[in-house]
Amino acid sequence: METLEQIRDRLLARFPAAKVELVPNPGTAAEHSLLLDAVYAPEVARFLRDDPALRLDYCSNVTGIDWPEKEITDTVKKTVPDPAGGPAKVVEEKTKRIQPGYLEAVYHLYSMSLKHGPVILRLRTGNRTDQVTLPSLTPVWRAADFQEREVFDLYGIIFSGHPDLRRILMWDGFKDHPMRKDYVSPDDFEWEPTPHGDVHERAKAHYPAAPAATPTPEAPKP
Repeated sequence: METLEQIRDRLLARFPAAKVELVPNPGTAAEHSLLLDAVYAPEVARFLRDDPALRLDYCSNVTGIDWPEKEITDTVKKTVPDPAGGPAKVVEEKTKRIQPGYLEAVYHLYSMSLKHGPVILRLRTGNRTDQVTLPSLTPVWRAADFQEREVFDLYGIIFSGHPDLRRILMWDGFKDHPMRKDYVSPDDFEWEPTPHGDVHERAKAHYPAAPAATPTPEAPKP
């Protein structure tokens, strides 16, 4: 199979207006991935599925990732002249910036016909609040159907063009998305028949108050 760099270069040649970025994985597995421009993702997906050299015809897994806002420190080295006329000095200047949060949908692709893979794709939302829509790839890989529903349910990514986008693990009236890193679980646990440990302590606040004890009358003295 072609290297991920070669696949990226072919995609950029085929879709010159699209963003296709190589995302390295520093872990031991070194499963690097391609970050796609969401606008072009369906076209790129069909190309990866139908290209004779790739035939990525099977989507084995779709998952979500929550990347909250974080502070990043950038370090820049600068050459500063010596006021006394000596040799210039190299100093480090550090600046801090806020990287906005976003959500990602990650797809693992294989070729059943050519027996190779995986090729990993990433789609990224604009933020974690009001720009959380990505194109569904279920029309390209039917196996993504239930898995995109799971990502929608647990992370809140809205997949436009999905044939049946609704919750799959949580019930329809459930609020929020349990896999978000800032998710706060409810403390009433009305569905928990035997609360214990920390769950029990949080649930106590919702228990009905015990009725006040009625004082026992004193026995009459002889």
